[in-house]
Formats: sequence, structure tokens, C-alpha cells
Amino acid sequence: QVQLVESGGGLVQAGGSLRLSCSVSGRTFTTYGMGWFRQAPGKEREFVAGMRWSGRSTYYADSVKGRFTLSRDNANNMVYLQMNSLRPEDTAVYYCAAGDLGFTGTPTSASVFRYWGQGTQVTVSS
Repeated sequence: QVQLVESGGGLVQAGGSLRLSCSVSGRTFTTYGMGWFRQAPGKEREFVAGMRWSGRSTYYADSVKGRFTLSRDNANNMVYLQMNSLRPEDTAVYYCAAGDLGFTGTPTSASVFRYWGQGTQVTVSS
């Protein structure tokens, strides 16, 4: 069982920055992946960024490439999403997710993530 707790959301003006944090507890494995997803009102949940817990590759949605950076602190079991140059369309509830990808899976689809946090609201004003 894995528990995820997000923090760091809030209200920011367009062009501003926020850093989301995800605290990971419970048993994880080297084949685990971590991801961030978001869901805006009236829209489906969408992929934002993902990585393998033990790998170097990171994946980003086209809409956030160059603005968001995903990182992790293995020693402290933390995952971060640094969000710069925020836009009103980034407004959503952001969720941290974890799951076992096996050896070939990629952390880009919600279907591969078994564990989810409660979400944190990000609101970007224009």
C-alpha cells in the first residue's frame, strides 16, 4: 500500500510560479512510476508529467513542456512539480499518482497508476 499526500497548491497570477510537493509513504519498488495529473472543472483528468522512481527519463504533456519540471528526492520520498510561467488554463486540481510500471511501462497514462493523492487546487488568475 502506498499513500500520497500533495501540498503546495494555491492562487497565483498568470506568469507566476508554484511548486507542488507529493509525500510518498508505504512500500514502493524500483519499477514504480510517479506522475502528476490534473483535472479542470468539466474536463477529464489529463496527464501532466511522469517519471520512473529509479530512472532518469521524465515525460511531459506538450502543454507544459518548458514550463513545468518534475523532480524527486529519493532519500526523503518526495516528488515535486515546479510550475513556472503559469497560465489561466493551468487552473485545475492536481493529483499525484504512483503505480507499478513493470520494466517497460511508461508513466504517462492514468491507467497504470494504482495509487492517488487527494489532490491540491491550483488557480491561476489572469
